[in-house]
Amino acid sequence: MTLAHGAGAGMDHAFMATLAAGLAEVGIATLRFNFPFTEQKKMRPDTPAVAHQTIEAAIDKALELYPSFPLLISGKSFGGRMSSQYLALHQRKDVKGIIFYGFPLHPAGKPSTDRAEHLKDVKVPMLFLQGTKDTLATWDLIEAVCKPLKKASLVKLEGADHSFKAGRKVDTMPLLIEATKNWIEKIIK
Repeated sequence: MTLAHGAGAGMDHAFMATLAAGLAEVGIATLRFNFPFTEQKKMRPDTPAVAHQTIEAAIDKALELYPSFPLLISGKSFGGRMSSQYLALHQRKDVKGIIFYGFPLHPAGKPSTDRAEHLKDVKVPMLFLQGTKDTLATWDLIEAVCKPLKKASLVKLEGADHSFKAGRKVDTMPLLIEATKNWIEKIIK
């Protein structure tokens, strides 16, 4: 599974590294990568065209390294949205599904569903892992976006924000890993 990072942190961020390690423990190999803006230490994320080229390169590399494995793609926030935009534009039969670790539906404080318009053109199964306190995807809107998408599954992480923090005593990482594993087992036969 390719694993694209968000706009605020690269592939070596603690969330990304912990997620990849946890997925590996349950038999899911990940290929993490940085977008060019991260490599160049720029604050502003790449344009969609550059991000899409990067995602395509990661997909091609994963297929080259593990040609017999079923391939999924995933991303945290910006990385997930850019991955789904890429899939909406490029119908790839070699990608079996996409996982969103916090889909950034709208800017904080500006509820909207405009960023989800392309999802109707994604033809593979989609898993949305979303916190109920995510300021970049109010629960009622992400639920409304997912409902008409026939291939979408939405998992609610009660009390979690966009970083999947849900209070000092709640570790959401095992929930993310378990939900990912269970969903992959359902779609990969």
